[in-house]
Amino acid sequence: MQKKLLLFIILPLLFFPVYAWENNLNSNKTVVEDTNGESSFILYSQTFYQELNDPDLNFEAFQYGLNGFLKLKEENKLSNTKYLTIIDMSLSSSEERFYLINTETRTIEHKSLVAHGRNSGDVFATHFSNKTNSHQSSLGFYKTAETYMGSNGFSLRLDGMEYSNSNARKRAIVIHQADYVSQDYISRNGRLGRSYGCPALPQKDYKTIISKIKEGTCLFIYYPAASYLSKSNLVNTEASLLAIAD
Repeated sequence: MQKKLLLFIILPLLFFPVYAWENNLNSNKTVVEDTNGESSFILYSQTFYQELNDPDLNFEAFQYGLNGFLKLKEENKLSNTKYLTIIDMSLSSSEERFYLINTETRTIEHKSLVAHGRNSGDVFATHFSNKTNSHQSSLGFYKTAETYMGSNGFSLRLDGMEYSNSNARKRAIVIHQADYVSQDYISRNGRLGRSYGCPALPQKDYKTIISKIKEGTCLFIYYPAASYLSKSNLVNTEASLLAIAD
């Protein structure tokens, strides 16, 4: 009786270390896979950025933009994945901060001045809003939509893909040309002109740019605002390796 009782106590103790070791191994395997996935995206984004060969492009803005682009691509929310447009609102409006990136050739096809909303700031944009009549720029990821002829000529509608820009269409936030977006205007006024919230482009080449990015490409308006970056799922959730490999 005592022998049976002793075996009953000892046997579970013998098997428990094996069970615990296997669980720990599986846990470690998951961590390794997650770590490899993260490292792969970081390496991918660094390599891509180096191939663009433009140190003026903020790497953080590019990396966030690329991550969101890949996630939207993986979710089949983009009908044209050839182009990724990044607008870096951390830069002065007197600098070229509009980047049209060809993701297939990994080149910057167009680099341009771009206006921000009049209530977002003077030379620098520092305030952003999704509210109607705020006349401020809105941060985050957009999908380009249809073109149309409006009061500013050939223009491109935008659909916001996040909480931070969901009212873009209602607010008539579009890409259009403006005579106040030029080096000449900067020379005469000390800064670029401002819009009612639209990312307005110079009159030169704007038709070419709109024709390239219309109908389903990704556009990302960046600013290092913790309030946005901490809430954006497209920024905080890392793109999977499947999107990178596709």
